[in-house]
Amino acid sequence: MKIQTECVPCLLKRVIYETELVSKDKDLKKKVIQNACKTLSKFYDPNVCSASIATKVHKLVYEDLGNVDPYFDLKNISNDVAMSLVPEIEKLIEDSDDPLKMSMICAIIGNLMDFGIEGGSSHPEMLKDVFDNNIKEGLGYDDYDILKDLIKDSKNILFFSDNCGEIVFDKILCREIKKFNPDLNLTLVVRGEPIISDATLDDAMKLSMDEVVDDIMTTGCFAIGVDFQKLPENLNNALKKADLIICKGMANYEAFSETNYHPVAYLLRTKCNAIANSMKIPLDINVIKVYK
Repeated sequence: MKIQTECVPCLLKRVIYETELVSKDKDLKKKVIQNACKTLSKFYDPNVCSASIATKVHKLVYEDLGNVDPYFDLKNISNDVAMSLVPEIEKLIEDSDDPLKMSMICAIIGNLMDFGIEGGSSHPEMLKDVFDNNIKEGLGYDDYDILKDLIKDSKNILFFSDNCGEIVFDKILCREIKKFNPDLNLTLVVRGEPIISDATLDDAMKLSMDEVVDDIMTTGCFAIGVDFQKLPENLNNALKKADLIICKGMANYEAFSETNYHPVAYLLRTKCNAIANSMKIPLDINVIKVYK
């Protein structure tokens, strides 16, 4: 997805949010915001992918803050909150006529675990407050039957994760995918380095994600979504062999929508107009959308 004008205030809001996570120092905040604005001014181009520009801005912010993982505590809290909802999710799946679909809906609701942006969470505990209503809401865009057939016919699937907290629900979804098609090879892909609240290899291993997938890879670098210019060789090879790519969250959509990889299934909550307009679907809905 190319950067939209409304991405600019959203990106700066996130910069301010992560700065305040680290420090209340007014001089540091001034420095971070000034440098972020300079970087954004330098690289802003409506013909460039939004994820690429956001990566450059966040990289400089982290350097100015002198902190490689500003969201560290928030990520752990998010996982704890998500874990507290696991018994409810397991009961929903157990009682469902279609466990795979229910696990996807729950995993999509987990995508609300996003901080410092409009449409995200003000705090991790917010997920408990909205979970039941989102379950009742269900899917606002539903390509589930298409995705189900693709999973059934696939031998190799790559699953690109997104946020912490959300990844707790992704573990359940990955388990259900493997139950649905035990013969497929399912690879989880996490971020190569800490960036915003996204899950890294350390986060995945703390949650024992290796119990439900056949392999775990990383994107190999500091990047919002995926930097396809810096793909590790193993991930590049896996992408070439994949029968299906499943992407959680908006950042993965921003990155993958600029490529020719297909088929790709996006599981997310449309939390901003830029994403909703790009996908040609409404704002604030739970989405399974497949691009063949």
